[in-house]
Amino acid sequence: MPLVFDFHGGLGNASTQIRTSNFEQLADQKDFIVVYPDGTGLLGDKLLTWNGGTCCGFAARNHVDDVGFVRAIVAELEASYKIDPRRIYSTGLSNGGIMSQRLACDASDLFAAIGPVSGTLNDPECHPKAPVSIMEFHGTADQHVPYDGGKGDKSLTDVAFVSVRDTIDEWVQFDHCLPSPQTVTFADIRHDIYSNCAEGTSVELYTILGGGHAWPGGNGPAWPGGDQPTQTISATDLMWDFFAAHPKP
Repeated sequence: MPLVFDFHGGLGNASTQIRTSNFEQLADQKDFIVVYPDGTGLLGDKLLTWNGGTCCGFAARNHVDDVGFVRAIVAELEASYKIDPRRIYSTGLSNGGIMSQRLACDASDLFAAIGPVSGTLNDPECHPKAPVSIMEFHGTADQHVPYDGGKGDKSLTDVAFVSVRDTIDEWVQFDHCLPSPQTVTFADIRHDIYSNCAEGTSVELYTILGGGHAWPGGNGPAWPGGDQPTQTISATDLMWDFFAAHPKP
């Protein structure tokens, strides 16, 4: 069976991500396994973070080996279930999206594709050994991880984030795609598709015009008082279709 990791955002936990993305229902329909890990922190299962490189919080400051943690989860699951090694994927919101970016950098031997939401590439030592397909979702009005990069007005961490454009340009270069995308715009969505990438991979970007720090099509804000997600598209549905179409060669 395919395996999907779904990482919570910074200061969240697995339960918050389950409510946000609703991947469980889709996993039952499409016959794949979804895993919601918990990050690390000082308060048990609360206020948890992932070490995505320069972000975030406790995990980054303490150099937590989250890539090693994920590899260990994959090994344990492969020992208990029939996991298809060509179809292992990762997604997540915010710090969870940043963690997915890091896995594409540091565990490209495992992961076929990632689908970060509101999380850019903040791993300065990104050297993937194999092409990885990328589908990214990001709002232009995100004040936590700004679309154009830098420190967010509402960010809870003192990190200058890499911009969405620089992130996508990096993956287009890593995957040897054509540099100019095909672009479709509808409602509040701009969809860029980069083609002719190495080994059948693809790089795609869904820009939510005027969108905030939220999971498109999600069950409301990721936390009380958070940004409302667009309902024009469902990141969960689009992401699974993208994953299913992009196994490792």
